[in-house]
Amino acid sequence: MNSPSTGQTGGGDITLGLDTFGDVTNDAEGKSLSHGQTIRHLVEEGVLADRVGLDYFGIGEHHTDSMPLSAADVVLAAIASRTSRIRLGSAVTVISSDDPVRVFQRYATLDAVSGGRAEVILGRGSSTESFPIFGYDLSDYEELFEEKVGLFAELLREKPVTWSGNTRASLDGLSIYPHSESGSIPTWIGVGGSPQSVIRTARYGFSLMLAIIGGETARFAPFSQLFQQALEKFGQPPRPVGVHAPGHVAATDEQAVEEFLPAFEAVIRSVSKQRGFRTPTRESLMRDVGPGGALHVGSPETVASRITATLKDLNATRFDLKYGMNGMPHSALMTNIELFGTKVAPLVREMMGS
Repeated sequence: MNSPSTGQTGGGDITLGLDTFGDVTNDAEGKSLSHGQTIRHLVEEGVLADRVGLDYFGIGEHHTDSMPLSAADVVLAAIASRTSRIRLGSAVTVISSDDPVRVFQRYATLDAVSGGRAEVILGRGSSTESFPIFGYDLSDYEELFEEKVGLFAELLREKPVTWSGNTRASLDGLSIYPHSESGSIPTWIGVGGSPQSVIRTARYGFSLMLAIIGGETARFAPFSQLFQQALEKFGQPPRPVGVHAPGHVAATDEQAVEEFLPAFEAVIRSVSKQRGFRTPTRESLMRDVGPGGALHVGSPETVASRITATLKDLNATRFDLKYGMNGMPHSALMTNIELFGTKVAPLVREMMGS
């Protein structure tokens, strides 16, 4: 299959960005802020990310009380109006429960508003709350993703589309607007650990974003290798590999752990009960904070060293720090962003020789 032009190459330049799920933040007294204030804070965080020189700011789609970012593209457009350089996109868009045509139109519009700075990271969604909201059956999980990703790949060509499937109405030679000025919107697939998803990403000619939330990061090295092998098999040009992983930066290692780990532990414990996997212990989480673990938490020097090791282990050229957790104060998130941009990013580039 020939891929659409995504505007990306397999070059060696390092990309460093931030991802957020828009977790509800707390005020100075520890009280949860409103959804509205959380979203307004999120705009300020995106503006700061641009100001401190980061390359990317992504918002992941969620539909819950603690993560009320159900319209990430709207928030990204607000950030676009106050920034001039940083690339903006999803982290991720749950394509399975959305309409690929509308996803394309929204992000093509964001691309126009931002002057060509939009990207899309598509995913099946580790959180499935969107399925009942939009009337989809979880038993169709695989078919929904395969068909909708395939249609999105066709839309990226920005030519008349003829398509038919089981998950939405057919298209018969229809053109979808607006077109992007560059000819295509850079698109990634977020993969959490499925070899089949890695191969699918290569088959469509998208870039690969490895979503790592626990365990040792090095265990994902085979996925990076498989991706490059699959690209070659499908006759695709080189595409970059990125990493999305949780973390937090503060002045010292101890402060970073103190600010981040209780909030992260509470969320993971809640999710483990919902999904039926083993409840983590403080000891297991601290192992993830240590060398080789998935949690990039610590001082600027510690986090920079960890990111550099992750990029090298996975032969990746992009790292997006998933920052913030439910209940953390906005002030700590702003400090994290400032340190990540002014301290961590320069150190990583120096260590990587970029």
